[in-house]
Amino acid sequence: MKKRGLALAVVSAMLIATLGACGGSNPATGESTTVAGQSQEAGESKAPAENLTGVDAIIAEAQGMTLEELAKKAIEESNGQTFYGVGNSSRGKTAIPLFISYLQTIDPSYNMNFEWQQPKNNKIFEQLSADSLKPTGTFAMTLIQDGNQIQTKMVDTGILKTFIPKDWADANKVTADSYKGFLPLQTLNKVFMFNNTGDAKFTNCWDFVYEGSHPLFMDVDSELVGKNFLYMLTKDTYSDKLKEAYDKLDATKKAYFDPVIKEMETDATDLGLSENGKYALAWIKLWVENYTEETDDGPICNTLVDASAKNQSGLLVYSKLRSIEESSNISVNNVTVAAYQDDYTGMGGFGYNHYLFLTKNSPLPWTACAFIAYITCTEDGFSAWGKDMGGYSSNPKVMEETEAKYHHQKGGYNEAGEDQFPAKNDRGYEWWTTDGGLVLEDPQYCADVSFTVGSWIEMLSKASDKN
Repeated sequence: MKKRGLALAVVSAMLIATLGACGGSNPATGESTTVAGQSQEAGESKAPAENLTGVDAIIAEAQGMTLEELAKKAIEESNGQTFYGVGNSSRGKTAIPLFISYLQTIDPSYNMNFEWQQPKNNKIFEQLSADSLKPTGTFAMTLIQDGNQIQTKMVDTGILKTFIPKDWADANKVTADSYKGFLPLQTLNKVFMFNNTGDAKFTNCWDFVYEGSHPLFMDVDSELVGKNFLYMLTKDTYSDKLKEAYDKLDATKKAYFDPVIKEMETDATDLGLSENGKYALAWIKLWVENYTEETDDGPICNTLVDASAKNQSGLLVYSKLRSIEESSNISVNNVTVAAYQDDYTGMGGFGYNHYLFLTKNSPLPWTACAFIAYITCTEDGFSAWGKDMGGYSSNPKVMEETEAKYHHQKGGYNEAGEDQFPAKNDRGYEWWTTDGGLVLEDPQYCADVSFTVGSWIEMLSKASDKN
């Protein structure tokens, strides 16, 4: 207890310093958002156009150009060159040949070599940081996740630069100058699922942290974006929803949770959270101390769809269901997407983004801009990611075209029109972010609370630590 009290005192001191640096504003408040849940404050500050040089000047000019105009610039710049990209998604390697084919429709003689790297174990930040020290970098652009680290390690330091394609801005009814967030390629959702072959019921998000529940979850130290999910629960929007879900529990379950919620009152105050912050901290504490640690979402999915996994649950990337091969013991029908139940209450999962950036010393900035515009503004460009349910283009026009091509909302239907696998019928971005209760990552909020709420989470003992 002494260690915990001392640590909370340190957290409180950091919070006071943070509030002072922000002019007294509370990082737990402020609800204005842009695309995909990003706060208006997220992103890099922009200098007047006449003062820009290098990559910044190219981005400013490129943001006023159509995809076809950018393509012509790319052809001039990179014909016969090698394009190096780095990202958290291997699909970048699939998308670049499509981009080259598109450029060849404008100039059949165009040709470009390429390499795409996908660093493991969070090494992408180290790789980009090292590359930023060169006068001219190796990497032209990146596709990257984890809004917290992007904000603090990449954008605040000037290593990565945001480019907003004109066609993307027009589709979202914004302008490059008015848009303040990062550029998302897509929102991915991790959703709560459970094996339905037993008698366990999960009709409330609190059921996943109720007595005896040990959900499968990709460990937050393996994939740090999972920690952003926990950070976001302390934002008023989501802590209020956790309180609403708690209110709908029966007396027995409330009696189980009440001591933990009471215990969190002081911590919530020390962390500068709102009145309902104690509900968020209680849920986080019970989740961290009880989830079953896994290193990847694939094994989680493979476990849950097995008939032997009675009463087991998990939080995992929705698209993993697409690759399941049916057998006598393994079936998508052995799992239920919790939020798809008519009587489900509370958050249905977590939504996070893959973001696109140029590097500050990009060797092929025009080509990078054209590639980013191509994959965010055309269905063909997004097709490398579009086949997966649970991944939604940030461009509403491309999102609509992708659904028309892949029919994810009827992903469980066979050719005869029979609904064989209801869990695979994706209800879409609009549903998930409203009725589905998806918690959306906000990079700026995560960065604001990473030293306060983040330090508090580090004090918790994970279930794996107790074994």
